[in-house]
Amino acid sequence: MSHSGIIETTPIYGVMAEFLNAADLVHAAEKAKAAGYRRMDAYTPYPVEDLEEPLDLHDNRISLYVLLAGICGATFGFGFLSWVNTVAYPLNVGGRPMISAPMFIPITFECTILAAGLTSAIGMILLNGLPMPYHPVFNVPRFARASQDGFFLCIEATDPQFDRAKTGAFLDSLGAYEVSEVAN
Repeated sequence: MSHSGIIETTPIYGVMAEFLNAADLVHAAEKAKAAGYRRMDAYTPYPVEDLEEPLDLHDNRISLYVLLAGICGATFGFGFLSWVNTVAYPLNVGGRPMISAPMFIPITFECTILAAGLTSAIGMILLNGLPMPYHPVFNVPRFARASQDGFFLCIEATDPQFDRAKTGAFLDSLGAYEVSEVAN
C-alpha cells in the first residue's frame, strides 16, 4: 500500500492480512463476506472448518463427476462382456445363457471402481487448478508462516468490491497483525 501519499497503479493480485489465531481469521472472513467481498481465500496451517461458510467452499461437482463415471464404468464393463459373449466370441458351455449377470459382477465392479477412481484423482487435480508451482501469495514475505502458525486472509483484486486502499484499511480494521499487498 502507498504510505507516501502517492497513488500506486501497478496491478496486484490482492490484499492479504495475517491474523494471530484461527478464531480471528474466521471472524475476519465473516466480516468480509458481510461487507460484500466474495473473491477471497484463507491460508492456514491446518483445516479450519468454520471457514467453509464465509468463503463459500461448497463446490460439490467432483462427487457428481465420480458418480457419473462410476455408472459409465459399470455400463461399459457389463456391455463389453455382453458383447464379447454374444457377438465377438460366443461360447455355449452346457446350455448356459450367453448373458449371465452373476458371472459379470466382478468385471463390472472393477470397471466401476476404475472409472470412478480415475475421475476422482484427475478431477481433484483439475478442479484445484493443479499443477500450480507458483502462486502470487508467495510474494508476501510473512506468508512462509502459513504452513507453521500463520493465519492469512487474502481478498483478491478481481472482487467487484475491491479497492486497493479501502480493502487494506478494512482488513486492518479487523485486527490484522499485518496487512500486505500481494504483487502479481
